[in-house]
Amino acid sequence: MKTLLRSRDLWEVVYLGVTGAGDGAQNNQEARRKYAQAMTLIQQGVHDSLFSRIAAADTAKDTWEILHLEFQGDSQVQSVKLQGFRRAFENMAMKDDEAVGDYFSRIMNNAGQQRSYGEELTDQKVVEKVLRSLSPKFDYVIPSIEVVFDLSNVTPVKLMGLLQSQEE
Repeated sequence: MKTLLRSRDLWEVVYLGVTGAGDGAQNNQEARRKYAQAMTLIQQGVHDSLFSRIAAADTAKDTWEILHLEFQGDSQVQSVKLQGFRRAFENMAMKDDEAVGDYFSRIMNNAGQQRSYGEELTDQKVVEKVLRSLSPKFDYVIPSIEVVFDLSNVTPVKLMGLLQSQEE
């Protein structure tokens, strides 16, 4: 949602809480138009079950703050959720019958969640985690990847490609 608002030059309306104040009638009209567009995008982007929670909000900023608290919570809740994602990440392991693509989806989903809560999770950490937690059928491949490639320069996508070629 944030990306969509930024792409339409509406993020400031939401983030700063611009409501239509400005110099001159034309600027005022432009601000009101942007405000209405921002509210429309946010309201269209939420599920019907969430709409009732934001319907009473007067500004785009208020609406965004309601959604932010709903999905991320305050700093204490964020900290607890982040700790849970970290724990899950460290405990993840590839199942014996799991495809490389499916495992990467699980790993990258968790990594994305951690990053959305402010964790600085580098590609190198993700790559190292994957190599540590592959199923035993990849035991022969891991040493060659570690020798041939500089793990600080290998992206998760490149590693996934290497492992999928071995899986075939």
